Amino acid sequence: MDNQPKHSSIGSNLALLSLLLACAVYLCIWSSSSSLINPLFSFQKHDAQCPSKNPTTTAFNVAPDELLATLDKASIGNKTVIIAVINKAYAVQEVKADTTMLDLFIESFWQGEDTRHLLDHLVLVAVDQTAYDRCQFLRLNCYRLETDGVDFGGEKLYMSQDFIKMMWRRTWFLLEVLKRGYSFIFTDTDVLWLRNPFSRLSQNETEDLQISTDMFFGDPWNQTLINTGFYHIRSNNKTIALFDRWYTMKDNATGQKEQDVLLDLIRRGIIGQLGLKVRFLDTLYFSGFCQDSKDFGAVTTVHANCCRSIVAKVKDLKAVLRDWKQFKKTTAQKTTAGLAADGFQWSGHWGCWNSWKVPNDTGKATHKA
Repeated sequence: MDNQPKHSSIGSNLALLSLLLACAVYLCIWSSSSSLINPLFSFQKHDAQCPSKNPTTTAFNVAPDELLATLDKASIGNKTVIIAVINKAYAVQEVKADTTMLDLFIESFWQGEDTRHLLDHLVLVAVDQTAYDRCQFLRLNCYRLETDGVDFGGEKLYMSQDFIKMMWRRTWFLLEVLKRGYSFIFTDTDVLWLRNPFSRLSQNETEDLQISTDMFFGDPWNQTLINTGFYHIRSNNKTIALFDRWYTMKDNATGQKEQDVLLDLIRRGIIGQLGLKVRFLDTLYFSGFCQDSKDFGAVTTVHANCCRSIVAKVKDLKAVLRDWKQFKKTTAQKTTAGLAADGFQWSGHWGCWNSWKVPNDTGKATHKA
């Protein structure tokens, strides 16, 4: 029989428990401090929580990249998205209006050929809260772009200081998209998508930028009248360098909008300097009010360029959609009858043509011509 006193055995157990508790506390302190020194610990998963003076604070409180998450959700699959920027003036109807620029833009995806599914890959970048709320109401992919000290919600006169600031803010944002490895089609919301542009854009991955033109003179590799309202750009070191150079020139571009600065860079040889391959898009396919496409069977997009006011743009884009619907209806009927559908012409862009007769000081909303 063991004659050792019971209190001696209890004391040994207590000593052992005390030693184990001390080791546990030491390990907690050591692992917490190590995670601050050794980055490997910051990625470890801890099932047990060590005591803390502030139990609601986590050591891994890193905010997720909201932009990256939005782009990933909208990606076509090859890290390509469609991007448009909107503000309140484009998203909310005036008292006498029956539609908005944004409504017409979205409607074109519905009326276009092979375009409806592309809405899943569209990211609407809202520069004010009202536009963001409207985007969410439409259940689209929305991103809120905030700018401290600037209200981009109101109407901006063409070439006003706020207009120029908004264009440069847009350029900065698109640079951030490229830096995250995403290629994209950028489109103004005054561009109607009548056919899937991916079917007309070059699939050659060596082409870094494909950009629309106000007028096309036959050479896709040499152009002077570019328009930044619609273009496709691939994310790579060369295009990131282009956008970085472009954006850094904003402080030395007094009185110039961002499109003017890019055109000036092109004229000074930036394409050759960076080794870029740039295609200028034919207005037969990527047209606008400056130069209409002559072929309803080929036209892909229609841009309300060469126009000053939102009211004028909306009026004439509504006419474009009417022309397009009539073309589709007649084409379907003639196809059934075995006849060719040709001879269609666009309605005159009277609203936009007359908009240039209105003085700048009328306070009407205007956008890029």
